[in-house]
Amino acid sequence: MSGGESRLLGRWGEALAAEELRRRGCRLVEAGWRCRFGEVDLIAEEGPFLCFVEVKLRKDGRVAQAREFVDRRKQEKLRATAQLYLAEHPTQLQPRFDVVEIYAPQGLATRAPEIYVIPDAF
Repeated sequence: MSGGESRLLGRWGEALAAEELRRRGCRLVEAGWRCRFGEVDLIAEEGPFLCFVEVKLRKDGRVAQAREFVDRRKQEKLRATAQLYLAEHPTQLQPRFDVVEIYAPQGLATRAPEIYVIPDAF
């Protein structure tokens, strides 16, 4: 898969995740927020929480569940990125880190991808 195809698939997955979060009552605040520490796929408000969401899209979970790819190193990058976001965007909301797993066996051609939201994943 080329870099362009991979980015397209990633953006498609993030759009699916955003749609699922909205369906669950979240308000999307940011998508693809970047800083010197990294990128947060989605930032959403849900009740008293400001959710920093990592989206992981895979064809299947045979090798490992998608959430397992959010390893300690990735978690540290997300925490640092969230700290900078919060410094630039003060809020009374409590930060939370969520993971959205998406399984799409046929990639963009998948008619009904499986989507799992894991609140407070780490």
